[in-house]
Amino acid sequence: MHPSTISRRSLLALGLSAAAHATPAATYPAQPVKLVAPTPPAGLIDIVGRLFAEKLAPALGQPVTVDNRPGAAGNIGAAFVAKSPPDGHTLLVGFDGTLVINPWIYPSTGFDTLKDFSPILKLADAGLLLVANPQVPARSLQDLIAGQKAGRSAPLAYATSGVGSTPHICGELLAQRTGLKLQHIPYKGGGQAIADVIAGQVPLCMTVLATATPHIRSGKLVPLGIATERRLPGMPDLPTFQEAGLPGFVMNSWVGMLAPARTPQPVIERLHKEFFLALARNDTRERFQQLGLEPVGNSPQEFASQIRSDLDRYRKVIKAARITVDG
Repeated sequence: MHPSTISRRSLLALGLSAAAHATPAATYPAQPVKLVAPTPPAGLIDIVGRLFAEKLAPALGQPVTVDNRPGAAGNIGAAFVAKSPPDGHTLLVGFDGTLVINPWIYPSTGFDTLKDFSPILKLADAGLLLVANPQVPARSLQDLIAGQKAGRSAPLAYATSGVGSTPHICGELLAQRTGLKLQHIPYKGGGQAIADVIAGQVPLCMTVLATATPHIRSGKLVPLGIATERRLPGMPDLPTFQEAGLPGFVMNSWVGMLAPARTPQPVIERLHKEFFLALARNDTRERFQQLGLEPVGNSPQEFASQIRSDLDRYRKVIKAARITVDG
């Protein structure tokens, strides 16, 4: 055999071997990346998805788009991602309601939160707070509890964005921790819930900060307490639930990025890096502030740990409150 033939074959074999052992991160992404928002367009999850799609496209060198797949409180979109190829090209803009609440209230979700996803990072927390119509004779959570204990108040109705939503679970936990008699009134969205509280149809609402803030500033709603770890810089006079005598009562709605399980670790690391850098940008943080979101940017391990913890925590509240939905 001619030496040049051996040389060409050796080089070809060496090239094939190198290609076979190339790390996934070195070739990722090989095609456009899709961020699946399991909610309709124009909602908070969709807005966050589009914000990061815009910033990741230049960093990844591929188009990054948002694919809205709403339905079943996020189950349809999450199940789609769970069944997608684990190559980092289809990601979930996940939120707590779908991933840590739905498994306990739906007969079937179509996915297993712990087995079917690889967490990348939590992007943000959204504070939950209890607000009241100004006609309610209470200006704090302590006032509300004292008034009911004194017999001045019958069971109080509170509106939320829906059965099994994080505000619903927060309201049930509040009732369990304080002894308040609360009647849940579910709506098909936080905006509708707030509107009826402002109109006086329902006295209270448990909601996310972003939805309530404009109406608090206009005087149409009175904030009674917030379930964040500490007081908010923008509302320094609003006590936390912990300050109202409920130690450890911290509950946020959150949004984060997840990939299908078995996505290669180098791809997860690349995605974490790019999302983290996008989250650290001043314009991203300014937009989060406008949306009432607190940026987080934790590690995949920290995000996975919170998901496990929230699953266990919410299971107990949901079981005690006997919350279920059909479908």
